[in-house]
Amino acid sequence: MTKFDSPTAAMQHALALATQGLGGVEPNPPVGAVIVDDAGLCVGEGWHQRYGGPHAEVFALEQAGPLARGATLYVTLEPCCHFGKTPPCSRAVIAAGVKRVVVAMSDPAPHVAGGGITELRAAGIDVEVGLCEAEARALTAPFVRWVTERRPWVHTKWAMTLDGKIASRTGHSQWISGPESRAKVHELRGRMDAIVAGIGTVLADDPLLTARPAGPRTATRIVIDPHARMHPTSRLVQTAREVPVIWVVANHIPADQTAALEAAGVERLSLPHDAATWFPLKDLLAILGERAMTHILIEGGGQLLGRFFDANLIDEYHIFIAPKLVGGATAPSPLNGFGQERIPSIASLDCPTVVTIGEDVYIHGRTSSSVQ
Repeated sequence: MTKFDSPTAAMQHALALATQGLGGVEPNPPVGAVIVDDAGLCVGEGWHQRYGGPHAEVFALEQAGPLARGATLYVTLEPCCHFGKTPPCSRAVIAAGVKRVVVAMSDPAPHVAGGGITELRAAGIDVEVGLCEAEARALTAPFVRWVTERRPWVHTKWAMTLDGKIASRTGHSQWISGPESRAKVHELRGRMDAIVAGIGTVLADDPLLTARPAGPRTATRIVIDPHARMHPTSRLVQTAREVPVIWVVANHIPADQTAALEAAGVERLSLPHDAATWFPLKDLLAILGERAMTHILIEGGGQLLGRFFDANLIDEYHIFIAPKLVGGATAPSPLNGFGQERIPSIASLDCPTVVTIGEDVYIHGRTSSSVQ
């Protein structure tokens, strides 16, 4: 049995367990739970593994069995108190005879919102809230975004040269990053609800926008195409019946112009569009949020990435820098659009990580405004 030398160590183990559910539990949050006896020994642990399946507390209680009675439960998110896909975890905790519950953070979802904590305390259980809260909030930030704002967490990814180019002046872009970086991108795709690309990228590269090998989720492919230029022979259209494709076009495009692709299985999504304001990206995110999409990945071109950047809608960045130089005043950079008038006075990313992947450098971080 694992022995924890402190409550913090027990909660950090629960947080590590929770990360194993990423990609499998959405739109639910990732949650980990650990049950510890009076001697500090772990007698049960678990994590939420898949959407619709048992929650972390249930796995931990089942593993602990009678040893849960009189023990302490460490859980990364407030136990639920409602009947949903599964019965309330709060009642299972009470029935098991747990003496004390340590919760990293309360659940902001309106159907919970402190109700689980209240129910546990009413049953005579000692409840503490806030241990490792910052780490728990970072882990559940996409879930919090979805339940409070009803929009997905927006990731962006690009590969660029040392001089900041995502393609040469002729548009050639394969391959900037190395195979190790590309494998990381496929891993990222495999836990997304949707992958978004602009029509420029689709016409230039004819991508599939799938995860290879497949991950825990199969992302819907979304193409931003105001003037409905996507071609019926594109690989996206040819595979639309296997992996969903949403085609975002201007609402003034006539039906007969999109009929062939719709017949091939592509879903048309019409939104207002004009030269000045382009598409209402917040409305697009709201539509995806209503479809229970929690994570989406913008795979640009520079115009699309720049539009999301200008609208302050990017939450998390995945940037791959290759040790290559291409030069050229007209070679594209990652973020077009208007951009900012002045250099920011603080870092744009909060505590980014910088690691080497093969010959490339991978920079990963969340926007400072997205950190809770």
